[in-house]
Amino acid sequence: MRVLSVVGARPQFVKLAPVDRALGATGHDHVIVHTGQHYEYLLSDTFFDDLGISAPKFNLGVGSGSHAEQTAGILTRLDPVIREVMPDWVLVYGDTNSTLGGALAAAQKGRPLAHLEAGLRSFDRRMPEEHNRTVADHLGDLLLAPSPVAAANLAREGLSARTVLVGDVMVDALTLAQTQVSQEPERYLPEFAREGPYLLATVHRAETTDDPGRLATTLKALAACPLPVRLVAHPRLVNRARHLGLRLSAGSVRSSEPLPYFSMIAAMAASRGIVTDSGGLQKEALLLGVPCTTLRDRTEWPETLADGWNVLVPAPEQLAAAVVRPRPPGEPPRPYGDGRAAIRAVAELAHGSSAESAAR
Repeated sequence: MRVLSVVGARPQFVKLAPVDRALGATGHDHVIVHTGQHYEYLLSDTFFDDLGISAPKFNLGVGSGSHAEQTAGILTRLDPVIREVMPDWVLVYGDTNSTLGGALAAAQKGRPLAHLEAGLRSFDRRMPEEHNRTVADHLGDLLLAPSPVAAANLAREGLSARTVLVGDVMVDALTLAQTQVSQEPERYLPEFAREGPYLLATVHRAETTDDPGRLATTLKALAACPLPVRLVAHPRLVNRARHLGLRLSAGSVRSSEPLPYFSMIAAMAASRGIVTDSGGLQKEALLLGVPCTTLRDRTEWPETLADGWNVLVPAPEQLAAAVVRPRPPGEPPRPYGDGRAAIRAVAELAHGSSAESAAR
């Protein structure tokens, strides 16, 4: 079986790692396409190095741009790659422009499409990510759902026949990361995490960074937090703040560059809480048992809201009160599987490939 993985952004590289290992362990041919959506070292190459991912065979080099520009560039440049490789499966991950471009290219070339992390819904159509994942699901031939909630979303859209619940590969990746960090804590724990209690924050979603008023209000709310805030600044945030004349390091906030994956996990685990508008960090916070405050009014990961482990704060002015709430008692729920999602996903791909071959 030959699988063509299409990835291009930081969270996709994390998801790719356990899939790459599972495909390699079972002797399948795995061809990785890096779209170039994220190209800075700390958002790209470091993940391949640290997580031991096979080197991409193709790099499309689409770079920065609008959603339309990135998607069009991926679609145009991926077409000849699919024609050359002729994979049994095109595998797309998550909800980025790389996901959408990969799904459209596979459909246009008539190659079977699998979507890993299928079925997520925030039900917020303002989010580009909601469009991307919904289109990928409806084009997909195999929908690999991370949770029962995601599988139920797909069933409501009439897609249950193509859906398989495999669990979340982020659990696989996080399990590896926790093992690595525990073996070498001094290597991975950032210096700022040794200086006392802190909140770890990320802000990068377009609905925040592209709205000057909301971005200014969000940064002001972070600066007013009652605990020190370590803001891990995505290049999108840095560029927008510079363009708008906004300071990232002010009041309680000190900003830093993006962290390598293992260091980010170590920093999250050592924090008093997470503040984010990201999807993946909500889930990682739950898995690590760290309270999360999400700067949005909806989430595609509703399981994280159980018992107050994650709290939605649509108005940044409410942030200070939310971040000082006590940690929920007991252990957090484990709704995303047992850390063997990649193994199950590869087995489903192999089964589907065998069934298609038999049908020819």
